[in-house]
Order: sequence, then structure tokens, then C-alpha cells
Amino acid sequence: MYQIISDGSCDLPEQLTKDKGIEVVPFYVSFDEKTYYKEIQEMPIRKFYDLMVEKENVVFPKSSLPSIEDYIASFEKYVKQGIPIICICITVKFSGSYQAAMNARNILLETYPDAKIEVIDSTVDTVLQGMYVLEAVKLRDQGVAYEEAVQRLLNIRDTGRIFFTVGNVAYLKHGGRIGKLSGMAASVLGIKPLITLKEGEIFPSGIPRSRKKSLEAVINLLDNHVKSLMDAGENMADYVTCVGYGYDISEAETFLARVKEKFRGILDVEEIKPYQIGATIAVHTGPYPLGVGFLKKA
Repeated sequence: MYQIISDGSCDLPEQLTKDKGIEVVPFYVSFDEKTYYKEIQEMPIRKFYDLMVEKENVVFPKSSLPSIEDYIASFEKYVKQGIPIICICITVKFSGSYQAAMNARNILLETYPDAKIEVIDSTVDTVLQGMYVLEAVKLRDQGVAYEEAVQRLLNIRDTGRIFFTVGNVAYLKHGGRIGKLSGMAASVLGIKPLITLKEGEIFPSGIPRSRKKSLEAVINLLDNHVKSLMDAGENMADYVTCVGYGYDISEAETFLARVKEKFRGILDVEEIKPYQIGATIAVHTGPYPLGVGFLKKA
């Protein structure tokens, strides 16, 4: 048996992490850059989104990664019991969370040289990171040995894809995440940017001018990706899909129904569930991110 730990970017519902025995090391979020609250524990996600919408494009919240001390506190209690750890972190391209966890690991190994602590850069984030964490849980619960589980998780990292859109690029620009999306800077034109995350980085995938068109384009991106995998001989039963949304659950449910309609008979659509994107990512996307995540099963 081994313990699965993730940073707060995994965006799994609190009750689900409790039921699955997942420990979450939270990020911090602030609306005034002075007081930082632990996401979920001290700042419920619904309250966070309500504040974002109330202060939209006026106050830009910020997030802060878990500290080395946070990770030490999380790891040490399992290390003392001789329980191996798999810790899954947000892509290193977005945060220093992985490095903080690695530093905590190295500090603990000085005192507990026989400890088994594997820290994994998931190369993804938000709800797809959550799906990656759940794959780790499945391996643990199926009795897959620790070393083999680590290797299987590493083997599927590069299969992760997130196709999504946001309300506008204001939060991406303000949070310094615009990067390769700089060509989309003309948010005043009403562009609804279409974005792909793969191999730990975000890339521009189109500039529809309406929300409806951008959501349909998200589905088309997934469709093209699925077709390319099928052409390569991949079995779609070996993949997991999820929907990630921000403030608007009703829009997410409509979008989920459209995804199920499009991929019925191709993907296991009854297993596709909506998960709310947490504060760690929403500070960069704004209150209206919506998209799909896709990952090979471990």
C-alpha cells in the first residue's frame, strides 16, 4: 500500500478525495495580495467564484504555491509509518509546486534515508490532473506494486490533452500566462480564445469570436485528436475524458450533453463527468473557463 498525494491543482471534489484516500496539499489564493487563504479549506470554491464575478476585470486574484513546510508536514506522517508516497504535482511550466515537493522530499531523506517518496510532474493541471491522480488511485486499489505504478503513471503523462476556452484573455494577460498566446491579445475585439494544453504548455488553437463557436471548436479539437489516435490504432476504451468548468454549472451541463452526443459510440460517454476548475487555475483563466480533458488510462 502507498499514499497518493496531490497539490491543490487537481481540483477533485473534497468528498471524493476523502473517499479515495487522497491527501491534497492546497494552494493559497488572495484577492488583496496581503491575506492568503488555503483553497477549499479556508476559501470555498463557490465563494471564490462569487467574488471573481463580483469583481470581474477589476480585482485580479492571485495564487501562491504550497510551501516546502506544507509538503514536509504532508509527507512526514506517512514516512514515519513506512508508507511509500506518490505525490503528483501541477506541470512545472505553470508553478514551482513540484520543486517545493522535491525540496521537501530531499530534506526528509536526510532524516529518513529509506523513505520512498516519488514526486511526479503531471505535465497537466486542473481537472485533468485530477484524472491523472485518480489513475494513481486505481493502480493502488488494484494492488499494483509501488515501482510499477510509478512507471505506469510516467508512461501516460504525455498523452494528456486539455482543449478549452475562456471568457477573454484579460486574466491570462494579467497573470503572466499569455506566453505563446500573445497573438490573441486583441481581447477588445470580442475574441474567445481557443487553447490547447499538451506536454505541460499552452498553445493557441484558434480565435472564434463568439462563445458558442469557441465551445464547438473545443469539441472539434477533441474530435480531431480522437480521430488521429484511432488512425494510429489506439483503442478509445483505453482513454478517460472529463469536462472542466468554472462559475457556470448550467453552461457546463449543456456543453457536457453536446460532448456526449458527439462522441457516443466512440468514447465511454457515460463515464464523462463535469468537475469544477479550482482557484489555482481560475486566477489565470477568469471565471468562465470551459473545456475537455483527455488522458490515457494507466
